[in-house]
Amino acid sequence: MIRKILLVLIILGISSYGWSQGKKSKEIETKVRIHTTMGDIVVKLYNETPQTRDNFIKLVKEKFYDSTLFHRVIKTFMIQAGDPNSKKAAPGVMLGNGDAGYTVPAEIMPDLFHKKGAIAMARQSDEVNPTKASSGCQFYIVQGKVYRSGELDTIEFRMNLGIKQQIFTKLINMPQNVALRNKFIKFRDQSNIDSLQALTKTIEPTIDSIYEKSPKFKFSDEERKVYTTVGGTQQLDGNYTVFGEVVQGLDVVDKIAGVQIGKYDRPVEDVRILSTEIVK
Repeated sequence: MIRKILLVLIILGISSYGWSQGKKSKEIETKVRIHTTMGDIVVKLYNETPQTRDNFIKLVKEKFYDSTLFHRVIKTFMIQAGDPNSKKAAPGVMLGNGDAGYTVPAEIMPDLFHKKGAIAMARQSDEVNPTKASSGCQFYIVQGKVYRSGELDTIEFRMNLGIKQQIFTKLINMPQNVALRNKFIKFRDQSNIDSLQALTKTIEPTIDSIYEKSPKFKFSDEERKVYTTVGGTQQLDGNYTVFGEVVQGLDVVDKIAGVQIGKYDRPVEDVRILSTEIVK
């Protein structure tokens, strides 16, 4: 079964992300109150992401977010805001392309994950943004869902198969393995599954040997506890900068996530940020 799954991954390709763990700073964390038309949300900003934190504080002090909309809302996923073009946008217009004129370097920390209430920066896709740099202004707050323990087991399994796929890709792209690579491409293009399976079997011992010495993906005890109780959006982990979390107003996040939406995942009735302020 594992061999068949690995074969599919070789044909289709998947990605994975880092797995090291760290410890959060004990320094005092800045808090920001977000006044919205549906209630107040208070977030604390992590000191482990100083560039993202400081940029957010700067925009709050400049009143950049005042009158912007939560322009993209997906229930059991997240609510997104911060597009300056949303301040005077007509109803039903697609939003999400506005920016601050700059990006912020990625500060992706493996122990700062997408639990419910996490606040993170939006960004452009990997195709045009391989460094995963954050938008200078657009952010989202996670609502997410609660995972079953078995779902997390499956995710771990798939992520570790992804590590095997990375090993395979690196192996066949070595100059000395060009003939092997050409065979894989030929059999793949011919949809010759039997030959692909036979060829895969010949290099499995090498892949397995490298894999056994490689770090494995594994949820920490904290991640398992949070994702199976509070919930979150695990699929975003490792790809976006999480820079804080909601400490008051999770019920407001749920209310916003539950509004009726129209085209482009935009709420039918505008949900607006009235103002933001640093909490003393």
